[in-house]
Amino acid sequence: MQNILDYPVLVFIVSFIAMWLAARIGAALLRRFRKIEEDAREDFGVIQAATLTLLALIIGFTFSMAVGRYDQRKNYEEEEANAIGTEYVRADLLPAADAAAVRGLLKTYLDERIDFYVTRDDQQLARVNLETERLQNAMWSAVKNAASAQPTPVVALAVAGMNDVLNTQGYTQAAWWNRIPYAAWALMALMAVCANLLVGYGARGLKSGAGLLLIVPLVVSLSFTLIADIDSPRGGVIRVKPLNLHALADSIRPR
Repeated sequence: MQNILDYPVLVFIVSFIAMWLAARIGAALLRRFRKIEEDAREDFGVIQAATLTLLALIIGFTFSMAVGRYDQRKNYEEEEANAIGTEYVRADLLPAADAAAVRGLLKTYLDERIDFYVTRDDQQLARVNLETERLQNAMWSAVKNAASAQPTPVVALAVAGMNDVLNTQGYTQAAWWNRIPYAAWALMALMAVCANLLVGYGARGLKSGAGLLLIVPLVVSLSFTLIADIDSPRGGVIRVKPLNLHALADSIRPR
């Protein structure tokens, strides 16, 4: 099922049209039924300003939520690279045959983790997840067999390192699933529509202020687009790049 929030450009188009229509409805329809009296305009201005201020605060809080999730994904990429690199070094603590097998699996596993970060295709992602699970089982079996054959504290370090490799992948996956709730998006969109209704209703003239009715929908839509871009792990432009994993792959690649 496609998620509109994974397409920031589509978020901008839909939100801009919805809020612009709300402003036009407020300016064209609501004013026909009841115009704002001059003695009530000051009170209306207070309500309008309070609504826009509250909308700005909610957008700010939501933006902070998106940035926090982005930073979390970036931090787990760094931790995952550190865990794989540490286990690659600790493989020397295993018997020679097991060490070679673990290192070969780690190299393949590292390539799959890089693909996890860069792919946008759902079928490719499904293949990466299946291959990641297979490699995890193979790596754990390799260190488990070595520990069973030679249960020493030195070998236990290699087992603990492999446990960190598996754990960091799980933390990464959980961070990529951690998105801004749909309910938060719905409430924010509802408040934006109400605010634009008030903006249109408070406009003094539809023809003279037609251009001004575009400003608030445009600004709010751009804010929604930026939030959706940062919050989407695979959509948009702002994404976590596997720089640490690439650096690790370059460091262990045969020269």
